[in-house]
Amino acid sequence: MKKNIIFVVNPISGDRDKSDLIDAVHEFSITHNFNLVVHETTGEQDIKAIHRLYDEFDPERIIVAGGDGTIKMVAEAMEQHDVVIGILPAGSANGLSVDLNLPGTIEENLKIAFLNSYIEMDMICINGKKSIHLSDIGINADLVKNYEESDLRGFWGYALQAYTTLVDSNEPFVATITANKETIQHTARMIVIANSQKYGTGVTINPNGAVNDGKFELVILKSLDLLLLGKIITGNMPIDSDDIVIISTDKATIETNYAVNFQIDGEYCGAQNLLEIHILHKQMKIAVP
Repeated sequence: MKKNIIFVVNPISGDRDKSDLIDAVHEFSITHNFNLVVHETTGEQDIKAIHRLYDEFDPERIIVAGGDGTIKMVAEAMEQHDVVIGILPAGSANGLSVDLNLPGTIEENLKIAFLNSYIEMDMICINGKKSIHLSDIGINADLVKNYEESDLRGFWGYALQAYTTLVDSNEPFVATITANKETIQHTARMIVIANSQKYGTGVTINPNGAVNDGKFELVILKSLDLLLLGKIITGNMPIDSDDIVIISTDKATIETNYAVNFQIDGEYCGAQNLLEIHILHKQMKIAVP
């Protein structure tokens, strides 16, 4: 009897055509005797649709083609179910795929997604919302907001918005942080809430992070100029700077002196002045190399 695979594909992620990828997934399924059930996301009622498909087909795995946002959506849909998620990187932001060292070819990723073993991965809960990778408050969230609102995509669109964001950026904010039974204050331009190590650019923002250790890190960047933001975009972040403080914990609150822009896994989530954060240990199974 054939085993069922649900294939969730975001047709617009990364502004790239998915037809070759979808064909490769169909071919791989036939070769390995899987029954493939395809769901193309629409941005409306996707979680309900995935629930319905799971209940109907009881899949062996769920394969996701998209970026971090699509992976997070599927992980949230499946948080009450014991199923392995396989990733086919196909977004504009593939930060989790970079962190998991997924390879660069469709062929290699198909084998991992369909057939490899898995790790049990943590998620982070921030003000009731889930994060699988990297979230932040401050200037990078400004950049995410500006990028979402702009028409220019890709690296140059991001670079242009980085420059514009820095020129127009607000004053540094004062953050009161409670973690590990201590309360401290820092003036910051950006605080990263990190479940893992790297942004999608390959930059290591959190060198000691692990996606399955029951902890997350707060990476506090006290200053941030165009040079440093350029290094973040191009993957050359200096992590030993005196301007960077890293706190490892399983629970924290961040309170700021004014509402500061905030993003989760590349999605802008508005301005916030209070973040309540805790770890969700071993929340999802992800196929890895």
